[in-house]
Amino acid sequence: MAALSRLTGVPYFDIFGNIKSWEVVESLAALAQESRLTVFRLLVKRGPEGYTPGQLGEKLDVPGPTLSFHLKELQSANLIEARREGRFLYYSPNFSRMNQLLSFLTENCCVLADKCHGRECGTAAAEIVQPRKKRA
Repeated sequence: MAALSRLTGVPYFDIFGNIKSWEVVESLAALAQESRLTVFRLLVKRGPEGYTPGQLGEKLDVPGPTLSFHLKELQSANLIEARREGRFLYYSPNFSRMNQLLSFLTENCCVLADKCHGRECGTAAAEIVQPRKKRA
């Protein structure tokens, strides 16, 4: 743990909590399909506000049943969240899970290397930030 703290200055598990290997595999499997990856990336760009399935379908030109299937897979992998506002359902990224996933993938970066290259590797995960607020 000392090497990890020295590399990034922040122990990941104190920030993001533990994520199990099977959860990582499940998340990566959900993203390993081009349409789902596209949906997820669009939701990340939108931020916590999210999109309704109708808005996503229009933006991506994906039929409703197909989009519904992809949203279900992403939600099952805990990568997106749904919230109801009135009669509308909004999907948004689960930033906590996204950050846990990135942290898991980079947590041991350079621990066996003779020299760490800083921003090229593990420190990037320590710099993960929550979505930016819109400027007024």
